[in-house]
Amino acid sequence: MEGLKVSDADLVIYLHPAKSNKVSQAILRELGAMLLKFDEKFEGVLLAYEAKIIDKSAKILSGVHPYFAVTIKAKLLLFSPKPNMLLEGKVVKLKQESIHVIVLGFASAVITDEDIRSEFKHITRHGEEMLVSRANKHHVIKVGTMIRFLVKSFDEGILHISGSLVPSHTGSIHRLEKNSVEGLATNKSKRKMREDEATDINALILNDDHQSSTYQGVDKCSYPFLQLLRRDSPNAYIMRLGPIYMVSELCFTAQSGR
Repeated sequence: MEGLKVSDADLVIYLHPAKSNKVSQAILRELGAMLLKFDEKFEGVLLAYEAKIIDKSAKILSGVHPYFAVTIKAKLLLFSPKPNMLLEGKVVKLKQESIHVIVLGFASAVITDEDIRSEFKHITRHGEEMLVSRANKHHVIKVGTMIRFLVKSFDEGILHISGSLVPSHTGSIHRLEKNSVEGLATNKSKRKMREDEATDINALILNDDHQSSTYQGVDKCSYPFLQLLRRDSPNAYIMRLGPIYMVSELCFTAQSGR
């Protein structure tokens, strides 16, 4: 899934003097308060962190409340979705006019009917609403389905995503991945068939001189640019002129008229 990134950051945490005997716990509490909130400095929502104090001596700040500053180095996991990124989430509600999705357990996303491609039709089966693909009846989206969708916009204030199922590479993750595997297997099978056909054709070409005398007593065509590949009938030859294949009786006619 896109929209996730890891950032290294040098941070300064300001702690109250009352926390001076429990600095590590105080730092974790301050960082914990930043979780699942959008931070403009990081340009994303903080999901997780790993922090390490790099300076054991803290600087006392002058003022009404003498807080002290602790410098730490942190590794941050951020969620920063942008338009046209692909996200994944779980469908929690599905109606004819919209699909409601939860992403990473905290961010909500809505896909309206105008952003659902026409391939999907809304049906109700055994009291359950779902979207079924017209092209593949096994491609079904319903409550509980994990889907992949395109980001249209992201509201940073309320962590709300507007999504789209218009692109063909969006929909049920299970079905998309299965189609990808099946497509790969089909391509391998077609490639193997082409290789086998090429092998058979080469074998026919190599054995052409030997085989031509066994058909109706007709010799191989004398035209140098014609190669005998296969006989579909006693009078028809499949010939090749460069990369072009054709069926013709010219070779047989020319020879039988001798």
